[in-house]
Amino acid sequence: MEVAVKKRILSGVCATVAVIVIWQLLTALMTPKYMTSIPEGALIAEYYEETSPHQVLFVGDCEVYENFSPITLWEEYGITSYIRGSAQQLIWQSYYLLDEMLRRESPEAVVFNVLSVKYGTPQNEAYNRMSIDGMRWSSSKWGAVQASMTEEEDAITYLFPLLRYHSRWNELSGEDITYLFRRDRVGYNGYLMQTGVRPVTSQPPWVPLEDYTVPQTCMDYLDKMREICEHYGVELILIKAPSIYPLWYEEWDAQIAAYAEAHGLAYYNFLAMSEEIGIDWERDTYDAGLHLNVWGAEKLSTYFGKLLTEKHGLTSQKNDAVLSGIWAEKCAAYAAEKANAVSPY
Repeated sequence: MEVAVKKRILSGVCATVAVIVIWQLLTALMTPKYMTSIPEGALIAEYYEETSPHQVLFVGDCEVYENFSPITLWEEYGITSYIRGSAQQLIWQSYYLLDEMLRRESPEAVVFNVLSVKYGTPQNEAYNRMSIDGMRWSSSKWGAVQASMTEEEDAITYLFPLLRYHSRWNELSGEDITYLFRRDRVGYNGYLMQTGVRPVTSQPPWVPLEDYTVPQTCMDYLDKMREICEHYGVELILIKAPSIYPLWYEEWDAQIAAYAEAHGLAYYNFLAMSEEIGIDWERDTYDAGLHLNVWGAEKLSTYFGKLLTEKHGLTSQKNDAVLSGIWAEKCAAYAAEKANAVSPY
């Protein structure tokens, strides 16, 4: 009788393990890979591959991960940085990503791009997924899930992604097999290189709004971001990247500038500084002014790096032999990809 009971227990354990393994395999197969298609979806998870600390952490939407080059900040100033950006990253997502990162490392400065303050409510599940799915499970991720879900979403699908992606059978491709158990690195410390050139040919129409007030939810999360930076002794720097579209209204800009002044924060509207930075809208954008290409990103990063050193006290880390070795590899990979591009200059 005792032997029979042991066999049943063993059979039960084996069956449970088999179910778990099959579930994990199906999850790995069915979830989007973000490699050859929509590579920006892979950026959030790449942060965990980092083995060295960063002086500067960026959070925000595509206006950070396509407009700033950490490689340039290192090459020109010896500043170590990482961009934790994602497509249409909402301010509460930026906050929870920042909360997670500040539990892992101690930067000198945090840089937040303010475009997302125009969104006061959850927007789109697909973008939510690109901001949240790549996060490891923690209280930070759970907070991001709770704050971000649209009415049609269910929190359990973030805990068990297969419940969300089980219907992708008809979308599976060779990419899903190739990257079943591995991922290629698509970013350079969170920067997604763009080498195309598509000049600005017209300005977007200036459509008036009924109300220019920044939503209170966004101001509350900006407070949270400021407070968590104060708690960890980190300087918070607010920026507006130099993107011609989406529109950045002067009324929004004034509210952010007033907030920064009231709380002793630096705020840089790089859109207003485009000419001073040297951005050429004929050659430094790959999508007619929505974002910068690599040549524009390098110009902006060179300009910002000077501000970080002269106004915010960041110093070069190039005298650190270990860091220099790590960044030499990053720079070599970056240079190899850029070498395949046709420069507009």
